[in-house]
Amino acid sequence: MTKLMAGIRVVEVASWTFVPAAGAVMADWGADVLKIEHPESPDPQRSLVSTGFGGGTSSRSFIMEQSNRGKRSVAINLRSPGGIEMLYRLVETADVFLTNFLPASRRKLRIDVEDIRGRNPRIVYVRGHGQGVHGPDADKPGYDGTAYLARGGFAHGLRAAGDEWPIAGTAAVGDLPGAMTIAGGIAAGLFHRERTGEAPVVDVSLLAAAMWTMSPGIVATGMYGLDDMPREPRQRTANPISIYYRTKDARFIKLSMFESDRFFGDLCEHLDAGEVAADERFRNATLRAANREACVGALDEAFGRFTLQELRTRFETLKGAWGVVQGPRDLYSDPQVEANGYLSTVTDDDGTFQVVPAPVQFDEEQLTTLARCPKHGEHTDEVFLALGMTMDELLEHKIAGDAL
Repeated sequence: MTKLMAGIRVVEVASWTFVPAAGAVMADWGADVLKIEHPESPDPQRSLVSTGFGGGTSSRSFIMEQSNRGKRSVAINLRSPGGIEMLYRLVETADVFLTNFLPASRRKLRIDVEDIRGRNPRIVYVRGHGQGVHGPDADKPGYDGTAYLARGGFAHGLRAAGDEWPIAGTAAVGDLPGAMTIAGGIAAGLFHRERTGEAPVVDVSLLAAAMWTMSPGIVATGMYGLDDMPREPRQRTANPISIYYRTKDARFIKLSMFESDRFFGDLCEHLDAGEVAADERFRNATLRAANREACVGALDEAFGRFTLQELRTRFETLKGAWGVVQGPRDLYSDPQVEANGYLSTVTDDDGTFQVVPAPVQFDEEQLTTLARCPKHGEHTDEVFLALGMTMDELLEHKIAGDAL
């Protein structure tokens, strides 16, 4: 397993997906990530299996496994004096403090920057937000559906022409890109501390992550004084070989052939559509744009003569870029996924399953196996005994309600 972060300890006080998934990335890279959970009220995602997100008879929560694999769970009651002192003992041994608690909660629990830095001035303090650290909504909660998809322009920007409703998105579609952004911020913060001795405060919000994702449209509308990015119906696209086409068996292929004159003839040849290539209306990019609806219609007919498998075979020698529109299950049998190790195997009490590892590889090393998500409070004893706490001391804390 990749160990670039070996020796780095992360104390994570966070729940749901956005910030915990950043902890999972750090664990993938070799860090010791301690997930702090309340003894009686753990991360709410542990119970999502009971609200329709589970599969079959398994007790697993898919989103919990994806965003918490490889960590150690420590159950501490941060609302009790003894529990917060236990957290501080962990903080003293840590390099990174990672949280998504809102400002009021951080202050109330005494886990804000000054509290944590009071026990470890060298710690990189990392906050994940909905809308950012400043402004009228800084204290308000934000999920990827509200802060990323909605407010950040993602749901609006990805609508097709003519669609009235914004896109719905999929589970954690904004949380996970945001988590990678946090992981990059942590790495930069640790690098800065290594070079200068100064530990920065790192902030990442879902709103900022969404704006980064949608930045071409944001920049263009501001630069050119537009209310929105132009959208054309599929049949009205200026470049007919940069859109989706449907196969005979109702699958879809996306073409991204931006140098239209370079690739049009080759595409037609692979589709046995010489008549389309020879049509004077489609002789060059300018004419194809002028006759776009007719060109798209001709290519629709050509694509519709072949099944997806037939086109896969034919397109092996196609010069331009193309891709099959796949569902999530298709990726399990994608040869590129297998060759590059883009799925990792996890083993738990119920058997094996697969999760998606962090999308960064070092020295081409593939994370073919990853540790499972920890059980609630599974490592409390192990962690504190390793810090030098005696079993009697630990039992006293448990009797007092400080820990599980």
